[in-house]
Amino acid sequence: MAYWLMKSEPHAFSFDDLKKVRRSSWDGVRNYQARNMMRDEMRKGDLAFFYHSNCKEPGIAGIVKICKEGYPDTIEFGRKGKQVKPNKDIENPTWFMVDVQYQRKLKRAISLQEMKSHAALADMPLVRRGNRLSVLPVTEQEWEFILGLE
Repeated sequence: MAYWLMKSEPHAFSFDDLKKVRRSSWDGVRNYQARNMMRDEMRKGDLAFFYHSNCKEPGIAGIVKICKEGYPDTIEFGRKGKQVKPNKDIENPTWFMVDVQYQRKLKRAISLQEMKSHAALADMPLVRRGNRLSVLPVTEQEWEFILGLE
């Protein structure tokens, strides 16, 4: 099993939104490195922290499970309601997504500021300067440490 951190802006799709629907596609990722992780590395059963970004208090809100491995992102092919330049070549998709399933809310939100204060998380991509990917790997040690902060 692998561990991940997946960022979402709460005004666009929050952890509470996921709780209501229980399962959702993680679409709209437009970074090649993040795409490659979703397409090539994420496996059914992996766990991920659901992270609220670009908000007053960025941080981890809860845990999700990868319930469907990488497959072509439907937005790329002009899904209704999205402003995109559709890719007409369905045989050669550029973008991929996974499906996630709500697991549980953390006992308390773990803020980015708090994570930055712990030496045990100093090498975590999330806390390093300049890392803006929306999907990040998390080591087992980082995962366990963060859960210990609840």
